[in-house]
Amino acid sequence: MTRSQSLLTLSRRYLTTAARPTTTTAAAGTAPSKLASHFPTHPQPRLQHLRHHCPYTSRTTRPTIRTYHSAHHPAPLHEYSNSQTTILSASLRHVPTHGFSRDALTLGARDAGFLDVSVQLFPRGEFDLILFWLASRRGLLRSRVENDALLQAQDGGAPLSVDEKIKVLIMERLRMNEEVRDKWQDALAVMSLGENVPLSLSELHSLLDDILTLAGDVSVDASWYSKRFALAAVYTSSEFVMTRDSSANLRDTEEFLTRRLADSKAIGEKITGVRQCLGFMGSTAVGLGRSWGLKI
Repeated sequence: MTRSQSLLTLSRRYLTTAARPTTTTAAAGTAPSKLASHFPTHPQPRLQHLRHHCPYTSRTTRPTIRTYHSAHHPAPLHEYSNSQTTILSASLRHVPTHGFSRDALTLGARDAGFLDVSVQLFPRGEFDLILFWLASRRGLLRSRVENDALLQAQDGGAPLSVDEKIKVLIMERLRMNEEVRDKWQDALAVMSLGENVPLSLSELHSLLDDILTLAGDVSVDASWYSKRFALAAVYTSSEFVMTRDSSANLRDTEEFLTRRLADSKAIGEKITGVRQCLGFMGSTAVGLGRSWGLKI
């Protein structure tokens, strides 16, 4: 047998073997094996069934919370339940006598018809009473502007400027602390504690934002931040002076506030002048360099 005949014979054998049915498949009518009985086969589920039960096929998107500041969407205030608000409101009447303390909270709970143990509703203790005082005074300040015409011109005079309105609003807010003036230094000490600083600064920012908004300030540039920083320094220093002011109607505090506002305005004008001078010098240097052929 030649080499070509042997190759032809091998190829025929291979084709014959491939065409035969495999012996591993079970014959029709035969019983299933024991191994197959332990692993029963299930019909393949339909695609619609999977789509109906799959929790990831339909997702509900939640609205995202904006992190930037907007006067039309202010930050949420300190939220209290109805029971907490009732106790805190009743406790404010005892602050001039007992200060911002747990004793005032306990007496307020009794006046509101709650047990003494109800003070446990306030995990921050007296700091919750301070925050409620600050938030309620801000609301009262806005109410006096909107309902009592606090910023209206007196005796038909010229309308108040923004700076004059800011002074009126600050003094009105400081006079609201006059009844608790002897207790306010202790409140400032509580607010200066490390765990209370973030909420204290947030409340201060809300107050300054309300004052500038009510005064009619509409700045949207970088001065939006600089005005609030400057006003924060003016207000906090005037608030400290108020705690030691024994004059009638806080006259000494008002004079101090007038000087601080004048100083702040003068510093702002000087900073603006320096900024304009530096800008002029920079533009002059750029123009001189371009005249020399520099690609600036």
